Amino acid sequence: MKYEILGEPLPVVVCYPEQNETLITERGSMCWMSPNMKMETTSGGLGKAFGRMFSGESMFVNRYTATGGGGMIAFASSFPGSIMKFDVTPGNDIIAQKSAFLASESGVEFTVHFQRRFGAGFFGGEGFIMQRFSGHGMVFIEVDGFCKRYDLNPGQRIIVDTGYLAAMTASVSMDIESVPGLKNKFLGGEGFFNTVLTGPGTVWLQSMPISAVAGAIRPFIPTGNN
Repeated sequence: MKYEILGEPLPVVVCYPEQNETLITERGSMCWMSPNMKMETTSGGLGKAFGRMFSGESMFVNRYTATGGGGMIAFASSFPGSIMKFDVTPGNDIIAQKSAFLASESGVEFTVHFQRRFGAGFFGGEGFIMQRFSGHGMVFIEVDGFCKRYDLNPGQRIIVDTGYLAAMTASVSMDIESVPGLKNKFLGGEGFFNTVLTGPGTVWLQSMPISAVAGAIRPFIPTGNN
């Protein structure tokens, strides 16, 4: 399937499916399409629906299928940043932050990914639940702000501040470590814990997580007491 990603920092991915090809998307992500794209809303089963809900997505997804020839459909990002395309193949799963999913080919499986280490899940910035993409096909995910890729060798580590992990290959392990020193913890403004990612594998980091944006604008939002 052909596609093009346009318009950063408010990007859109325009896909050109062949006849009978199907794309799956989060509810409300479609922004324009050709008239021959047939839409079907589905939960994909109760287990998958609850899995999507726990990972920050809608319980329902929309399936768009090109009928009577090739079609065109566009999906817009919900936040300033980037749209990244990943080629998922058997044994090469992608794990992404909550609410990252934008659209995928029908051969991609979407499941909940629970951090095996409780500490990494509880303190690692994305919570205990992330998203896992497996199967075969292309998947498009949303990244908050600019995206930087790092390829880690076996045993190579990178320390990431809370919330800045956008995605990683399933071969990367995730853990947390405490910020050293009481003064650093309480006065440094970086929190008590950092996320530690260890190779082998690839990680994609984002420059503007929604949580950081929310914290920056919170002091300027009028309260009910004003």
